[in-house]
Amino acid sequence: MFTNTRFKSWNLPDNLHQGLDSLGWEFATQVQKDTIPLARKGLDLIGQARTGSGKTAAFGIPIIESCKPNGNLQALILAPTRELASQVSEELNLIQGDSGLVIMTVYGGTDLEKQARKLQDGVDIIVGTPGRVMDMTKREFIKMDSPTIFCLDEADRMLDMGFFPDITWIIERMSNRDQTLLFSATFPQEIIDAANEFMKEPEFILTSSEELDIPPIDMYSVSVGRANKLWALSRLLLRMSEDDQTIIFCNTKRMVDLATQRLKKKEFMVEGLHGDLSQNQRERLLERYKSGEIRTIIATDVAARGIDVDGITLVINYDIPNDIDSFIHRVGRTGRIGRSGEAWSLVSKDDSAQLSKIIATYNLDIVESKIPELGENQDEVINHQEDFQETSNVFGFITLELDASGKSLGSSREIMNWFVSKIRCDELAVGDIYFEDSTTKVEIHSSKIGLAIKALEKHEMNGLKVNTSIVN
Repeated sequence: MFTNTRFKSWNLPDNLHQGLDSLGWEFATQVQKDTIPLARKGLDLIGQARTGSGKTAAFGIPIIESCKPNGNLQALILAPTRELASQVSEELNLIQGDSGLVIMTVYGGTDLEKQARKLQDGVDIIVGTPGRVMDMTKREFIKMDSPTIFCLDEADRMLDMGFFPDITWIIERMSNRDQTLLFSATFPQEIIDAANEFMKEPEFILTSSEELDIPPIDMYSVSVGRANKLWALSRLLLRMSEDDQTIIFCNTKRMVDLATQRLKKKEFMVEGLHGDLSQNQRERLLERYKSGEIRTIIATDVAARGIDVDGITLVINYDIPNDIDSFIHRVGRTGRIGRSGEAWSLVSKDDSAQLSKIIATYNLDIVESKIPELGENQDEVINHQEDFQETSNVFGFITLELDASGKSLGSSREIMNWFVSKIRCDELAVGDIYFEDSTTKVEIHSSKIGLAIKALEKHEMNGLKVNTSIVN
């Protein structure tokens, strides 16, 4: 829980206080209280803290305070994944207020030339993944002798992902490095050994684990494929009453924008909230939400921090969060001061393992449910669609059961040849074929399953009419 240390007591620059105020942050968390005063002195620091404890601000506040908006690279922050790099960058941009610092993400999977042009325009802080930062350095778009501050976030995940050789390569080229900050949830011996090599007498901070309150609310999960999450979301929003207020969580800014656009087209009164909004836009939107003028907000985790609205009755996890603690922070926004509340999680096949991990970690009682039915006089707003991806196995195959009233459809080779000729596919698109009792089961790749079903509806197989169903 919050400590009794106020950010105001640290005499931070006005721009930082402005950013923190806009987020609604008044008190420092434990990890922030323990690390920020030391980091502001320029000391090397090893902080042990889990995701969700406020560690991004713990290193972000002193880094922002140390940098000037002059277009020269002054700080490099490395994160293990592009998602985390984006999240860190988004939070730093919110924290900095109108400091004017250019904070840029540098990671793979995006246009390298576009990133290079932005780097050439000038950047003050880079948040990146090791591989792409290393690549950009080799291409001379990043000058490693420029930054004086280096921060390594989630070092244990970096180690697990095999990034330490890349990190060592980067650190060796940071010839003007004055301060190193390292944060990790756990500290295997390899990390401690590496830290001793590239850090100067670091301060080691072990933050006591902070209790996370789980409100007494009703929690539900719904198994639904990615293709039908908007359909499921529309059903949940249709059952809102006039007194309800809802917050919908997505993992990325792009998903916030897409969900907001799609729902607005269907005349839902929703607004999106993420780090690309200006401070004025954010403040106006939050004011309208707090006053009840807006009843539904779609937000990323970072942008939603600082929202303190007692009337929120419904939280929807459109995406299951990448880190476990974020789930508790999300659902904790409803059920305030004794009010009733609900939290619904839309769980695709790819999400199920993460939700199971969350349930096991906190021993949560989450009821597996079906999407609510439409009420009287309600029409479907977003149509349900066939989602073959969700019923496929790990290799992308879906099993069809073929029933020809107990008659033989031929050998495996004959059945294979029928599908290859009728849907004009490669033999690799047809998987195992096996015979059970009076039916035949055939595995078809999900990319061809729609064509296969249509072909079976239209044509006989070896002179026989076939009834077809998907085996779940």
